[in-house]
Amino acid sequence: MKAIKSSLFTLILLLAFLISCGSSVRNSSNGVSIKTGAEQTEKYLPLLKGKRVAIVANPTSIIGKTSLVDSLKSLQVNIVKIFGPEHGFRGTASAGAVVSDSIDAKTGIPEISLYGKKSKPSKEDLANVDVVVFDIQDVGARFYTYINLLARVMESCADNKKELIVLDRPNPNGFTVDGPILDMKLKSGIGMFPIPITHGMTIGELAQLYNGEGWLENKVRCNITVIPVANYSHDMEYSLPVAPSPNLNTQQSILLYPSLCLFEGTIISQGRGTYFPFSVLGNPDLKGKYEFSFTPVSIKGMAETPLHQDKVCYGLDLRKYDASEFRKTGQINLKWLIEMYQAYPHKEKFFDFRQSKQMGNFDKLAGTTLLKEQIIAGKSEKEIRESWEPGLSEFKKLRTKYLLYQ
Repeated sequence: MKAIKSSLFTLILLLAFLISCGSSVRNSSNGVSIKTGAEQTEKYLPLLKGKRVAIVANPTSIIGKTSLVDSLKSLQVNIVKIFGPEHGFRGTASAGAVVSDSIDAKTGIPEISLYGKKSKPSKEDLANVDVVVFDIQDVGARFYTYINLLARVMESCADNKKELIVLDRPNPNGFTVDGPILDMKLKSGIGMFPIPITHGMTIGELAQLYNGEGWLENKVRCNITVIPVANYSHDMEYSLPVAPSPNLNTQQSILLYPSLCLFEGTIISQGRGTYFPFSVLGNPDLKGKYEFSFTPVSIKGMAETPLHQDKVCYGLDLRKYDASEFRKTGQINLKWLIEMYQAYPHKEKFFDFRQSKQMGNFDKLAGTTLLKEQIIAGKSEKEIRESWEPGLSEFKKLRTKYLLYQ
């Protein structure tokens, strides 16, 4: 019987290896085949053998074109639970919408929401789990909440003595390390750690950073195994095969996101309520100052009640902006923020997030109260960037201790 089980597992491993070989993405400027951690099943399938597995996943968690959960289930991995983040495991919930626990319709596996009543797995959730697998695509910005989810899952695994396997994925903005370091007085759900707006690290590297610097709650350390991305370096171009969230639905929006998300703390729309969010900027009060216009409307699954709903907004169309500038400069774009503030006629309302009804206030997004004050005072981009030092340089040095890639 043992021989039969061993042969069956060997056959499964071979099948997994063939799946991973056929699913790698030729996704860089020099034609090298990048293979995500998830695609390298031969490296982690043996770690799951005979164990009860929980998976933290969303629609970006794929092998080839198939969900990681569906793929591993077909390979006889004993998946007992799925943990779903914002938008849910299958990605059907709107931004900011509470996601309830459910049963995954396709697999019949219980799905526990980590975006609603709880932000991390409970002791009860992990009672019948031996190992947790984390596989979610990040986009490289401090305020993108999946890096906070990673920390919470690490804390829960540490507290309950569970193994955590992180299947690493490339950072599409991995070539940029820029912005003010988060002032921990402004710690929130859109910024939990003293890192800049763009951190230039992958999920796997951040997991090592959290552990190594003692940043997890009560300074716990998680037993992690990172499955690195093959044939990857931080300066490579990487186009995401799946939209990481409903409002980052193009590669252009993903590259613009670190610069445009700051506008969520202002009265300026970033295009939520259109089919090209995070690719435009505008406001009804800018009529006559800009020719380009768009009208936010309610879109189920993307923006139910967008800012300036059903009103014509005037501003900037950045859909054809040359996003390679971010790679050339290694910096986020501050010029748009300065320009929009100067153009907006009711300056006392510009940073009033209570009127904008958006995701968070400007200071928490920026990670500092100083940036807002500098914009109001008319400081130049050069002066603003100088104020980010020495914190930014110190972080760049710190991150090198935890990098897995060049």
